[in-house]
Amino acid sequence: MSPSRKIHFIAIEGSLLADLATMLLRQGHAVSVSCDNIEGQAKDQLGKHQLLPSSMGWHPEKIDASIQLAILGPGAREDNPELLRAQSLGLPVQSFPAFIYAQCVDKQRIMACGGNEKATLLALIAHVLSFFHRKFDYVMGTLPEGLESRARLTDDAPIILIEGAEKNSSAVDPTPSFLNYQHHIAVITDIPQLGTRVEAEREIGRLADASPKGGTIIYNKEVETLGKIAGKERPDVLPIGYGTHEHVTENGVVYLVVPGKDRVPTQLSGKQNLQNISAARELLKKIGITNDQFYKALPSFKGVDESRGR
Repeated sequence: MSPSRKIHFIAIEGSLLADLATMLLRQGHAVSVSCDNIEGQAKDQLGKHQLLPSSMGWHPEKIDASIQLAILGPGAREDNPELLRAQSLGLPVQSFPAFIYAQCVDKQRIMACGGNEKATLLALIAHVLSFFHRKFDYVMGTLPEGLESRARLTDDAPIILIEGAEKNSSAVDPTPSFLNYQHHIAVITDIPQLGTRVEAEREIGRLADASPKGGTIIYNKEVETLGKIAGKERPDVLPIGYGTHEHVTENGVVYLVVPGKDRVPTQLSGKQNLQNISAARELLKKIGITNDQFYKALPSFKGVDESRGR
């Protein structure tokens, strides 16, 4: 990654940002954080690595020219005293999405957005890639089983999995976070909860329109309006629709019906999870995982433990 820098998090919040801060610390950066309230897993993680500030709140007097980058948490207000101080000093200030993009600009960026089911979708994709020892980076709000952190950024992984949030990127960038990753492949599971339905559909349209030449949009075709938005023709962009995987249930076990194969057992159940299976299969085919490989890895996936969440 980049040479060692002095990095300060303004208004750090949630387990994902806490994991990012500790990851940067392990990589040799000098890291400090501020917050007005932090608790739960995020507090435990920061405390474990001696990153908790000595007192809660904002301390603009600690912001000086030695700081090489300020990362602005999504909950920070535009009048945050530390942000104002950093701006007055001309320090580089980045939102979380902008920072992640800058770190993975040379990687293939795969982003999932939409409803809450995107956490399980990304965890399933990560499980299959890990099963076949494929290198990948990731940033996820929920900690998947088998991974030690919600964020991993390395020099050699060719791809990155990104959970694209719907909320604003930061106080200085009101666009939804998912618009700032500049995806190569976007998986859209549903119309996100973002303002009004019309506003949410407009932002999803912006996301789809931002797909690059040679890009791919994988979308849930069972959401009618999503099919109209994401599935429309765009120059040199491939739309791929998916739906609920065909299945049967016997003695409480869900089996996937796969043409030309024996039925495949899965530990997942429910319509959204069966849609996630279809979405993951389509995505993984685009990065070199065959259907046979996918169905070999799938039965050992247990799903997402929400207690390991945000």
